[in-house]
Amino acid sequence: MSKSAVVTGAGGFIGGHLVTYLRRHGYHVRGVDIKYPDFGNSDADEFMLADLRSFEECREAVKGVDEVYNLAADMGGIGYISGAHASITFNNTMISAQMLKAAFDARVERFLFSSSACVYPQHLQDVPSVIPLKEEDAFPAAPEEGYGLEKLYTEKLCQYFTEDYGFPTRSVRFHNVYGPLGTYDGGKEKAPAAICRKIARTPDGGTIDIWGDGQQTRSFMYVDDCVEGIYRIMQSDHHGPLNLGTDELVSISGLVDLVAEVSGKTIHKAFDLSKPQGVRGRNSDNTRLREVLGWEPLIHLREGLQPTYRWINEQIQQTQAAQADAAPRQAAE
Repeated sequence: MSKSAVVTGAGGFIGGHLVTYLRRHGYHVRGVDIKYPDFGNSDADEFMLADLRSFEECREAVKGVDEVYNLAADMGGIGYISGAHASITFNNTMISAQMLKAAFDARVERFLFSSSACVYPQHLQDVPSVIPLKEEDAFPAAPEEGYGLEKLYTEKLCQYFTEDYGFPTRSVRFHNVYGPLGTYDGGKEKAPAAICRKIARTPDGGTIDIWGDGQQTRSFMYVDDCVEGIYRIMQSDHHGPLNLGTDELVSISGLVDLVAEVSGKTIHKAFDLSKPQGVRGRNSDNTRLREVLGWEPLIHLREGLQPTYRWINEQIQQTQAAQADAAPRQAAE
């Protein structure tokens, strides 16, 4: 008999890919989100629209399933999470704590919480040549305000439910996930998607704006590696938080160069120091991940950017074509 799972945040980027992954592995999947997917239909066996800030809706979401993958969150890129501390912290506290309690009450077999590298102390990420972050580096705590603080608190709440009640929980610290079917416009997109969008909309030889001086560094994980890692972590016996990311460090300026190369365009850069740029450097130490799983993300950035750029470029071309078709009709009216 196949297992059943709930994926919250199934209308979003990682959640949507995870639904597809679990279906391919024989799961019966209930997708749950406050909205339907932005791009295409969900592969879930059933899709429930729910506001998980309501405990009653959390209880409905987890009924009759074996595993809960709680990816639902109010989140976005640095521009969004640095400017909405109150709403993000409130919304995510309500979602995270109540989903954990609902899953515990429903006696599900396993519960996974999607955390973030934003839990790590800011002072460990103040130079571009950052030392890769180990799981134990999260304490003494000084996380990203709002979003990172809630993630760190909920990791501890999961730990307490495991220690006090024997409830099997997993906490996964994502490091900058990218790929097709992700938000690429509107203010909540992450750096790879934003850069792909800017380059797709810029002619060969044109200039794009970059937030900050371009020397800030990150590692980026392709979404296929992400969902593979989520599943492997859920099936493991490891209860503590685990990094899930690559250790392939690149500057934002270097990321622009890679996307430009994939696009086949020559792109010039204009740096906007007035915009938020987050920490100066962040990289994942995968030592513990390798020890626990005997595996780590395998897809190099250059490889993953190819389908990502291709998909975003196609979306932009379709939008531009639709706008061009609509313009004569509007003029005629």
